[in-house]
Amino acid sequence: MNTLIVVLGPTGIGKSDISIQLANYFSTDIISADSRQFFRELSIGTAVPAEEDLKSVIHHFIHSRSIHDYYNVSEYETEAIDLINQLFKSKNPLILTGGSMLYIDTICKGIDDIPTVTPEIRQEVVNWYAENGLEALQQRLLNLDPEYHSIADLNNPKRLLHAVEICQLTGKTFTSFRKNTVRERPFLIVKIGINQNREILYQRINERVERMMDAGLLDEARGVYPHKDLNSLNTVGYKELFAFFDGNCTLDEAVDLIKRNSRKYARKQLTWFRRDNEITWFEPEQIQEIIAFTEQKLNEHDR
Repeated sequence: MNTLIVVLGPTGIGKSDISIQLANYFSTDIISADSRQFFRELSIGTAVPAEEDLKSVIHHFIHSRSIHDYYNVSEYETEAIDLINQLFKSKNPLILTGGSMLYIDTICKGIDDIPTVTPEIRQEVVNWYAENGLEALQQRLLNLDPEYHSIADLNNPKRLLHAVEICQLTGKTFTSFRKNTVRERPFLIVKIGINQNREILYQRINERVERMMDAGLLDEARGVYPHKDLNSLNTVGYKELFAFFDGNCTLDEAVDLIKRNSRKYARKQLTWFRRDNEITWFEPEQIQEIIAFTEQKLNEHDR
């Protein structure tokens, strides 16, 4: 049976390395579910795999968009599912990997059918937000859809903007389109979680941030700094360095903030993933156990 192996876990845990080893073992492709790696202007701060790894295994949805492009999870679902179905004609299993919780869920479970926002409505709402700011956007959502306002991440302008756009387009609440219906996929999904002791994970995250700085993250962030107000750049590793460029903190303070916010994001990821009892967990060093587990699952469904 066609099988999608999903490798997930917190930031900095080593998902890319494990996915590459699995892809090489099964002679297959990797589909990225890391929403930050989509952007071709970002590499170091988004931990895009090294050039030799990208050459050794075909990766999809890495550097496939510009930071200036509007791209959402609904578009990703359509494109990724179409690609997966095409790839299954010649390769099985396939590997899906990343830490973007919503993007993984949309492939495994689907998302609700939400209307496509017209460019005119989008531009109108974006311009309004640029003039009025986040607090006003939060209040506007509260007026339009108090139910979604009560559960939304109010510090994520991208989510708030999309909800307001839908309200503006349809005259209905964004909540009314959120049915949370799980879609059946025509392939088996095997979910492999990667995690380890929190103290070791935090050490890995801190060390990775140091490696990113040594690799040139400061220059990469400086290169996109003129576009710092884009939603695509409201992300850990860049916004902290933008604050340094703005004179709001020292470089050392910015690096410490990147480490702290990365650890915070890792906790958020683990909280999300732990709600899913379909995930089988391993530690990063257990690659042989992961391969054996995957082969067992494939054999079970090929009988």
